[in-house]
Amino acid sequence: MNLHTITGTIGQVKFHANPNNQLVTIEKFPSELKLIGFGTDAVVVQHPDLPDKVFKIFADDRLHKIDQEFKVYQTLGNSPYFARCYGRGKNYLLLSYEQGPTLYECLREGIEIPEQAILDVEKGREEARQKGLNPRDIHLKNVILQQGHAKLLDVSEYLKPGNDKRWDYLKEGYYEYYPLIRGRKIPAWIMESVKMIYNQNQSSFSVRELGRKFVKLLGNSQSKR
Repeated sequence: MNLHTITGTIGQVKFHANPNNQLVTIEKFPSELKLIGFGTDAVVVQHPDLPDKVFKIFADDRLHKIDQEFKVYQTLGNSPYFARCYGRGKNYLLLSYEQGPTLYECLREGIEIPEQAILDVEKGREEARQKGLNPRDIHLKNVILQQGHAKLLDVSEYLKPGNDKRWDYLKEGYYEYYPLIRGRKIPAWIMESVKMIYNQNQSSFSVRELGRKFVKLLGNSQSKR
């Protein structure tokens, strides 16, 4: 099957973006495709004839973001720390398919996150900065674990100014509290609660204060089983 036919199938995916940074709503999805993931601007799908690649399809009112993200991938080039971009279409980017659990899934499933993964993200961030980019919006669902190493996904905000400190907080939490929960399954509601508290209190967010509360809360929830 040629790319033209595949993109015809991709075009059958119907969804729309939502206000207030909410996840997209999928309305129609062809059975031939596999849904890899979705966010606030786009859905990521895979076609069986291109098992090593994925299509990141953008919502109709978010097409302006394709130019920005494509520019970032061109700047990054073939980096060991980031997914690759092989091209673009009217409403999509063609990216490398990166297998492995996200750090979010690692915490949820009790998969150990080695320090090397943290160091890899740091190296990727430094490489991006050296190329004139501003690596930000790096969170648990944007980093995957591959054979003990990390790879960064979603570079859509690397042209924006400012530091959202998401990764700085995660790194601090890793060294401060991860030894206490290593190998344990962390309920999704705890991670979503941390995310909500961060979003509501970015200017006064404290990893140490929040970490103490949730480690205690996690211990209580485990003891009740």
